[in-house]
Amino acid sequence: MTRIALLGGLYSNDRALTAALRDIARRGVDATYCLGDLGAFGPHPDRVYPLLRDAGVACLQGNYDNSLAGGLDDCQCGYTDPRDNHFARLSYTYTFRHTSDDHKAWLRTLPLTRRLDVGGRQVLLCHGSPRKINEFLWESTSPEGFLDRLVADAGADIVCVTHTGLKWHRPLAGGRHVINVGVLGRPENDGTTAVWYTLLTVDRGGVTVDFVPVIYDHLALAADMRAERLPEEFVETILTGWWTTCLEILPHKERARGRF
Repeated sequence: MTRIALLGGLYSNDRALTAALRDIARRGVDATYCLGDLGAFGPHPDRVYPLLRDAGVACLQGNYDNSLAGGLDDCQCGYTDPRDNHFARLSYTYTFRHTSDDHKAWLRTLPLTRRLDVGGRQVLLCHGSPRKINEFLWESTSPEGFLDRLVADAGADIVCVTHTGLKWHRPLAGGRHVINVGVLGRPENDGTTAVWYTLLTVDRGGVTVDFVPVIYDHLALAADMRAERLPEEFVETILTGWWTTCLEILPHKERARGRF
């Protein structure tokens, strides 16, 4: 393989997933991987699973998937603020009730990490970080020395993560890289309704990371969410591109970019 597509945080957004898979198919990548959190936040979580299977997407467990598979009481999201945890509980309770037993059983078969050879580089896919499924790796609070050690300890050339909901890429010394692939399930607190996936290309020219915007029918998704009586705060994020929940976990620099 020399070119792969990387998806993060689907959050039950089957409409964005459909649009992304259509775009990926026309680009002719070697393979597509999802770094976890297939459910959460959005409506009708069971709709994403057939789309992933039909497209041959290889998935791993995120914290949400691990909780659903294990029948846990919470999403293991890693939040510490009461408001963040309030909305996380609402989201997880809905997703747990609307995920079929068959899909929960399938989630149990997924690995926590995947190791790939892409263009001769060793690539590690994980959800939060190589150390912990729900670790938040923020661009503003991850110094190069810390990332150097993280990648070296993981025995990889390139580490790809998601979980934070915000995409970024940091080239490191020695040709190593850390990539947060972003999420497909909700916009990234930038005032636009687009969502994102990542293309990773490794060839003789080196490592190229392309963040690809996905435009989808966000109005229809918002209508689906309201029909399922999901929190209006979630709907507002889909309609405006600004986060209204999960804000307290954001470092100052990332939060300052948003409206709230």
